[in-house]
Amino acid sequence: MSDRKVRVRFAPSPTGPLHIGGVRTALYNYLFARQHGGDMILRIEDTDSTRFVPGAEEYIIESFKWLGIQFDEGVGIGGQYGPYRQSERREIYKQYVNQLLDAGKAYVAFDTPEELDAKRKEIENFQYDATTRMQMRNSLSLSASEVERLIAEGHQYVVRFLIEPGREVLVDDIIRGEVIINSSILDDKVLYKSADQLPTYHLANIVDDHLMEVTHVIRGEEWLPSAPLHVLLYEAFGWTDTMPRFAHLPLLLKPVGNGKLSKRDGDKLGFPVFPLEWHDPKSGEVSSGYREKGYLPQAVVNFLALLGWNPGNDHSEVLSMEELIQLFDLGKCSRNGARFDYVKAAWFNHQYLVNQPDEAWVPSLQKILEENGIVSTPEKMAEVVRMMKLKVIEYTDGEGNKKKRNISFVSDLWPLVRFFFVAPDSIDREDKFVRKNWKEGTAAEMKQLAEVLSGIEDFSVEGQKQVVDAWTEENGMRPWNAWRICLVGAGQGPDMYELSAFLGREETLRRMQFAIDTLG
Repeated sequence: MSDRKVRVRFAPSPTGPLHIGGVRTALYNYLFARQHGGDMILRIEDTDSTRFVPGAEEYIIESFKWLGIQFDEGVGIGGQYGPYRQSERREIYKQYVNQLLDAGKAYVAFDTPEELDAKRKEIENFQYDATTRMQMRNSLSLSASEVERLIAEGHQYVVRFLIEPGREVLVDDIIRGEVIINSSILDDKVLYKSADQLPTYHLANIVDDHLMEVTHVIRGEEWLPSAPLHVLLYEAFGWTDTMPRFAHLPLLLKPVGNGKLSKRDGDKLGFPVFPLEWHDPKSGEVSSGYREKGYLPQAVVNFLALLGWNPGNDHSEVLSMEELIQLFDLGKCSRNGARFDYVKAAWFNHQYLVNQPDEAWVPSLQKILEENGIVSTPEKMAEVVRMMKLKVIEYTDGEGNKKKRNISFVSDLWPLVRFFFVAPDSIDREDKFVRKNWKEGTAAEMKQLAEVLSGIEDFSVEGQKQVVDAWTEENGMRPWNAWRICLVGAGQGPDMYELSAFLGREETLRRMQFAIDTLG
């Protein structure tokens, strides 16, 4: 670590929703910056005007607000290194394009798309480089007067970086160590386009990282092939003393099969790949988001942090943001891709959800109740949460197997708590629990229990327990399962005294009479 203050950046393109892989990249930048007392910059890469999508920038900013990942400067925040949208920095980039041209480290190329396509058909695996550039129409193969004429006549052109072949380019990567690439395999990348007077990713990022004094570039593995070019650009500008350290993160892989995680995987297996719900302004398609699915931001952060890095066996998997900041170590990131385990994501959500105060569940539960036409009080809803949040859900998997799992989302509560708010309107005589526990004589027992309950003055849990326990002991009865059938209609629910106290005397007795009338 040098004496320079740590400065990192996250630089998304506003071309659509923020992918969960990009969220992880931003999170690692954030953890690294906070651990070293540094700054984190939000920079918007909008130089490709053809791919701009309305609303994407606002979506990115809202996503990080929800996740609790805070930027120190950038778009929407400000700072002394702005502007932070690349489209607003045209004149700055043009200055550095001219610097490269004047130094003979870049050249102007006039090749049309048709001419490039023709050359690709002529030469197998064509690459615009030292072996082919003199066959093309550019300022190296044309006379100076011809170049001036073409520009004066308004012909479109690009500026390409002049790569000298035969050089061993060293990329010092925090995660992958020393990566050495021979420059002969690199092509003369386009750095600037006259059509929109904007730079490409390669030039804009190098210039911005230098001017914004970025010390570490932490980005996805997919950008590793660009790193040698970026090293050469730093050298071409004479900025090697301030070149940032690189760290290329492992890819997020599909849950099943080979390849990197895509939206299609989420659609197929039923999990989001975006932090927030996204409404595509062009197609109208709606893609699910972690927030709308009921995930807590702390759970998403914790889950993502451990995809490609872990703090070691001495630590719990459940780690707060503060703990992640303290433990994070870029050097311990895996070089291999991290498989995206969406089941584990739900497990993390369960861990955070059950440790929330019961009252914190109320807004989400209230929304579910309102969607089902039910009105309740916050106190009642919190009481239901207390009784049911640790219950397990029984479900059938895709192969028809009966399974159980913990509650991972507030929405999981509804099938488990519906009977608190809606009385059973039918009871299935063929249900296994009902057949086992409602026999000849059960109706008479329930009538006796109803009479006992109707005479209890204190209908609290303690008040009922004192009277009913004494009654069952005296008469040798075990009415609990049949009573559950009366109040719930099935073999589920909390402690019977808690349920009866919640429903109140009148509703409890009404449900018992319905069961007696129905089952006889």
